[in-house]
Amino acid sequence: MNQTCKRVLMASVVICFAAHNFTNASSAQTAPLDQTTQITQWDKYIDAGRAANKQGQYAEAENSFSAALKEAENFGPQDRRLATSLNDLAHVYYMQGKYTQAESLLKRSLQIMEQTLGPNDPDIGASLNDLGAIYDEQRRYVELEPLYKRSIQIAESSLGPNHPNNAEALNNLATLYSRQRRYAEAEPLYKRSLQIAEAALGPNSTNVAGTLNNLAKTYDLEGKQSEAEPLYKRALAIREKGLGPNHPEVAAVLLNLADHYYSLGKDAQAEPLFKRSLEIREKTLGPNHPDVATTLEQYAQLLRTTNRNAEAAKFEARVKSIRNARK
Repeated sequence: MNQTCKRVLMASVVICFAAHNFTNASSAQTAPLDQTTQITQWDKYIDAGRAANKQGQYAEAENSFSAALKEAENFGPQDRRLATSLNDLAHVYYMQGKYTQAESLLKRSLQIMEQTLGPNDPDIGASLNDLGAIYDEQRRYVELEPLYKRSIQIAESSLGPNHPNNAEALNNLATLYSRQRRYAEAEPLYKRSLQIAEAALGPNSTNVAGTLNNLAKTYDLEGKQSEAEPLYKRALAIREKGLGPNHPEVAAVLLNLADHYYSLGKDAQAEPLFKRSLEIREKTLGPNHPDVATTLEQYAQLLRTTNRNAEAAKFEARVKSIRNARK
């Protein structure tokens, strides 16, 4: 074993939390529809896009949501269906790593909703969480904390402290604190979010899995590895059952669990998880997605540690290529 390779939990893993639960516009955002051919076609595009998105088929979802947006542009500048179309397409852009495009659409959607619903509507709070997910990926942390705090305030005042929207907002603020190494502040927020989500959505909700994954990562970063592993395993089981074994959110948990094992020197347990996470992400997100680069980077660290330097160098070259292409 190459002793110059230090076994550490990579900070980039925190970016893989995938627990912002970037909110798709709910059906509640859609105004009552007249039974015209044009509006029926919009409905079909939205339904097709959401079905593809649920399966992690983001290119197909993008095509459907783009068609829905084209239809919705005819409904008027403040129509809720336009806001819904913008929000759903923004979600797909976000999942594909197209953060600039996602931000532009989401801000336009937010503007429509604030004009039609007022500043304290629950849907505004959900969209603020979504915008926060984009800022998080761009490391715009100064802008992020007040945005999440406003989302919590909206959820608690309009829906009550035990609503799932509040659980999501608490989770997201905790994620920010964890990234900033403010673990003592993050941990109780995660636990409160988890308690709310389990009570409101059930113990096997994929939302619950996201917070379990995040809390486990925080335990890892605090050195509480024995507390982290069962949470990762529970999160993985929930996501595999609820989303299927080849979903990008499954890959996120696999990567964190692999990194957990690697940090403990359990290479034989870590490597197949790194490999499976990489395969899922390449297949569902494409070979040049930022999350693929993150997985390659962490897998390469294991390869270096186990003296497979030629393989590691190939992975590292791909990481550099992917990230340079996005500058």
